[in-house]
Amino acid sequence: MEKYKTEPLKCWDKAKELRTNLYKRLAQARDEGRMIVGGGTESMLALPSGYDMEFLGGEPYGASCTFMGKHDPSVHHGFFEAVEAARYPRDLCAYMRLGLGSFLENRFAFGGKYPKPDFNLQLHLCDTHGKWYQILSELEGVPYNAVDFIPYAWETENENEESKRLKKEYLAGVMLEVIDWMEKVTGKEYDDEKFINAVNWECESANLWARCCMLNQSIPAVMDEKMMFSLYIIAVLMRQRKEAVDFYIELLDELKDRQSRGIAACANERFRFIHDSQPPWFALEIFRYLEEYGAVSIGAHYSFGLSGGWAFDPEKDTWLPAKPPKEAGVELKTREQACEWYAEWYLAYHTILRSLRWSGRGKNKRMLDLVKNWKVDGVIIHLNRGCEGTAVGQMEVRRFLADNNIPCMTYEGNLADDREFDLPRTISKINTFMETLGLKKLTK
Repeated sequence: MEKYKTEPLKCWDKAKELRTNLYKRLAQARDEGRMIVGGGTESMLALPSGYDMEFLGGEPYGASCTFMGKHDPSVHHGFFEAVEAARYPRDLCAYMRLGLGSFLENRFAFGGKYPKPDFNLQLHLCDTHGKWYQILSELEGVPYNAVDFIPYAWETENENEESKRLKKEYLAGVMLEVIDWMEKVTGKEYDDEKFINAVNWECESANLWARCCMLNQSIPAVMDEKMMFSLYIIAVLMRQRKEAVDFYIELLDELKDRQSRGIAACANERFRFIHDSQPPWFALEIFRYLEEYGAVSIGAHYSFGLSGGWAFDPEKDTWLPAKPPKEAGVELKTREQACEWYAEWYLAYHTILRSLRWSGRGKNKRMLDLVKNWKVDGVIIHLNRGCEGTAVGQMEVRRFLADNNIPCMTYEGNLADDREFDLPRTISKINTFMETLGLKKLTK
């Protein structure tokens, strides 16, 4: 007998529709004379939104190529083989290799030819991203700009206010330079009103997703992480657009309703865990396998932080949804004001970008915060060879969790390259981990 009631999300089809339509627009943009901008999806999507454009984000595109491989491995395997034939090593970012391979094959995974951008704009958020789009821009023959980015240190490090001021001043100044650069390379006037709207919508989307994640503190969890992968992606792809804000308002209302009625993501939830790093996109069945033990992933630093804005509250000693401009009582009226706010948002509230640079005590504190406030019983860490950024400090995190008597399991893999993943071995490790916790598979 099931412990909790479950039901499908009513807005599930809306999420699929938004994602599908974005890739359709990208496939058609060149023929319809619309601008395409390429870059990583954490690269300040509001900044090029002073133009009517479609944004081709490398990371979710790579994840989509990988997931498609469940049905047709020739797509992403072909991209990997093309980039390896061009003498790029296999230890590079797997998303980078898929993006380069897609261009070299001149094949868009969603149909047709690769959608060549008008220019590439990249936030240099990890050791790979800046070089990824430099190489791609050289191959494509399009203009390229990379924005230097050093986020605020974690709150555990007590960074002084002068250091923060200088970082914010520098980043806001670079944004203004990038706007001038975009006008130069496109020959088109930049629309400040569109940019300001995009900044407001992006911050609202990130706030709303964080509020959705907060609801998962309830028992039972109203979402599981496998479900989240199809929900947070809307903010990853288009958080600077009004339709993203509208979607998250709808999702938040539905999750509140599920919480009030005790609707669960997993009917037999009895062991709550968080998963560290991106999953192996080609093997999401591991999350369903864990549910056979009543184990449910209620989220992750990754899935909470990639699309969410989180502000540290020193009085409560925890991270809470960051306030967007309107909620903070701020009206952005000029390009300069928008750049200053936007710089602060990325430096202070984007916890994933912070952990790509700084691990150590800050990441440990955030992991412990998730364990405590989301009532977590254990942690599963994906030692992800496909993403150097999210792999930073993972074994130190594991040791920290062990020192705090938090059960932890690791498994090796790659977020996109299934040649570096052993499913039977991973299942065996899960079985052993569950056995050490005294959990047996539930009878059907």
